[in-house]
Amino acid sequence: MTQQKHTDHTSHDDTTGKSAYRRNNDGSTTGKNRSNATKKTGTSRKNATGKTSAKRGGSRRPHSAAQSTRPAQTAQTQQTKAGTTDKATGNSRYRRQSKRSKRSPIVRWKRRWHTLRPAQRIKTVVVTLTAAICVIALSVLSVRFVQWRIAVRTAEARQLALTQTYDFDPGDIISDGQFFNANAMSEAEIQSFLDEHGTGCSGDQCLKSKTFDTSGKPDDEYCSAYTGAKKETAAAIIAKSAQACGISPKVLLTVLQKEQQLVTAAKPTAFQYKAAMGLSCPDDDSCDPKYAGFFNQVYGSAARYRYYVAHEDRYGYHANALNYIQYHPNASCGGTNVYIRNKATALLYIYTPYQPNDAALAAGAGEGDTCSSYGNRNFAIIYQSWFGAMR
Repeated sequence: MTQQKHTDHTSHDDTTGKSAYRRNNDGSTTGKNRSNATKKTGTSRKNATGKTSAKRGGSRRPHSAAQSTRPAQTAQTQQTKAGTTDKATGNSRYRRQSKRSKRSPIVRWKRRWHTLRPAQRIKTVVVTLTAAICVIALSVLSVRFVQWRIAVRTAEARQLALTQTYDFDPGDIISDGQFFNANAMSEAEIQSFLDEHGTGCSGDQCLKSKTFDTSGKPDDEYCSAYTGAKKETAAAIIAKSAQACGISPKVLLTVLQKEQQLVTAAKPTAFQYKAAMGLSCPDDDSCDPKYAGFFNQVYGSAARYRYYVAHEDRYGYHANALNYIQYHPNASCGGTNVYIRNKATALLYIYTPYQPNDAALAAGAGEGDTCSSYGNRNFAIIYQSWFGAMR
């Protein structure tokens, strides 16, 4: 029987699921079940019309199981690598942030310092020290200011209480307007005032009637010129001195009474005239000859007040400031802080450097205790009783 060489190809019908084999010349078959391979690998797919579609050039070659799972493994590997990369990137970023956080300002400053030149280092040190000194100074000033404000409020509270109780404010005894009003009284008004308050005195030795020879005083930085004359009355001397130096004649009259009671004295003595205003005259007969005598005392006191105004910084009492003022020449008697509100009050303390204690104020015009002083208290009592309000 003659054998016929042929190659029998049986095509696989995906719709029937039949097998297709490749036959060799000897009749054996090779290859795997196309249907199973197709099912495992999924190389044969149906298109939208339900027909089988194949790659151009013929049927697909069968894929192994390992080959069929490679795309899934590749995707998983890529995801894993991506995740690893993200973690690595995150760790790297964290490490950088951690390093930055570990770099303290001091470390950065040291690194910066090593990069500076000598001149730049000197400049940096100078600027840093200057800034530190400014900060310390501001801190100290702030603390001192707070302490000062507390002390001022304490002093003001005490002064207000004294004003309400005794009508005496140690920080505002008399206003500047009252003290420096040179036109407060004319010569005729002053003479009338002396006559009225000197009724208890008679004769030519009374202040209201006594005359004095005066000398001329040149114009200077404190007072204008004073023209001297023979036999000038006390009223004329008071009026002319007040005008020359810009001091109220009410103030001069008050000081005359406070120091020597000359305005109301019934029998004034030679010493009372010699030390009329208490200027450079202690409570004995040893007055400075330059200021001895009625005219020198009155004009000299008016000029001295102006000198105090011009040189207030040389003395221990200042306007618009907190001042410690004793009660008595004896320091053991103590004292308190007084907030002086104006120049006139500061001048009174320069002239008479004590304030009345509570005992002196409670005594009115009488005597207090061994630590009482009366100069500025008496000034206030006399002025108010003669001329009314001082502020």
